[in-house]
Amino acid sequence: MADQHADGSGRGSDPTRRSLLGLGAALAGGAGAGLVGYGVGVTRTSPSPAPAAVGSSSGIDGSEAAWATAAEPFHGAHQSGIRTPPQAHATFLALDLDAGSPAAGRDGLTRLLRQWSEDASRLQRGIPALADPQPDLAGPPARLTITLGVGPGALTMAGLADRAPAWLAPLPAFGVDRLEPKWSDGDVVAQVCAEDPIVLAHAVRTLLIDAAGIGRLRWLQRGFRRPAGATSTMRNLMGQVDGTVQPTDAEVDDLVWVGEEGPAWLRGGSSLVLRRIRMDLDTWDQLDPEAKDQVIGRRLSDGSPLTGTKESDAPDLEATAKGLHVIPDFAHVRHARAITPREKILRRPYNYDETPTGSQTADSGLLFAAYQRDPIAQFVAIQRRLDGPDLLNVWTTPVGSAVFAMFPGAPEGSYLGQALVEG
Repeated sequence: MADQHADGSGRGSDPTRRSLLGLGAALAGGAGAGLVGYGVGVTRTSPSPAPAAVGSSSGIDGSEAAWATAAEPFHGAHQSGIRTPPQAHATFLALDLDAGSPAAGRDGLTRLLRQWSEDASRLQRGIPALADPQPDLAGPPARLTITLGVGPGALTMAGLADRAPAWLAPLPAFGVDRLEPKWSDGDVVAQVCAEDPIVLAHAVRTLLIDAAGIGRLRWLQRGFRRPAGATSTMRNLMGQVDGTVQPTDAEVDDLVWVGEEGPAWLRGGSSLVLRRIRMDLDTWDQLDPEAKDQVIGRRLSDGSPLTGTKESDAPDLEATAKGLHVIPDFAHVRHARAITPREKILRRPYNYDETPTGSQTADSGLLFAAYQRDPIAQFVAIQRRLDGPDLLNVWTTPVGSAVFAMFPGAPEGSYLGQALVEG
């Protein structure tokens, strides 16, 4: 617990009646009319250090960029792109397998996973894919990662539905959801991340070329965050730091990777919950900084809880000042906190920013990517608490949702998902 004032309050940002009245005025003025949403994670991971260079890179000025020549491994016990420090750019794409194709079923899924794995193993090293139409765009590796998984539809179409874990299904309905099919579900997913957006775009196109005749694009979502080596914190577009509370190294095996309870083909893999969360920035901007701090329960300036002095301080939910909780009862951090050690997820979020329509000044939000061992026991448990009393729901709305089983890593000489389709 952080140092407190003599009256028991935390440092600054007391829940003053003026700010609470300001929040009420914002809601009464229409900021919250008809808007409900998902409480986005407003904590962050530590800034990703610049990766060590694996070679030299020369730009126009002859300078070296360590991130450009850094390569993330493709083969290993776990897929890269999950525990890997997040890159600056990401594209998530989902396919629906083509039931009318001659390559439908298990054969089509096997062909796709073989080809994607072969090309990913090359592209992550900065080597052109087989029959690459633009080989000059394949390098440098730029910390590229291509992370693959399947949804329930892929297993059904391949005749493998009996091998699905119990949690591989759409999430239960939440009152805050306003889901749109164009951003939800999917048979096969690829999370593609890199420091260089050109390398990223080339990798995404390669995957789509590979999928021709096997699957059709269902959705594609692009995101961004701080660049490699940034010393400032990752922030979402509401201005809040994002990703503080994460599983420790000692907790990863229990909280992120599927264990003996899962099907054999998935052990060492994980689950991905991807939520597209639209932010109402126009009405959020109408709040003063103090009111924004109280909605979150953390300070906009540095991410510290209202009862602490630094971001890493644990929020004191019992602290009071002037007869009110310092962290208000409606604050996001109060409802997002883990009740049990099991209720932690690995957050890997990315911002999105699209062309606004109508009178809006922004169509922006968060691609909230959460990895965990069991999404029902972890993600859903947290979301149920956020589904109502969290005031952040006024300014955030989930418009997309999907759940995928993410394969374990592929040893040398094998491909991702091989134990599923050949087992």
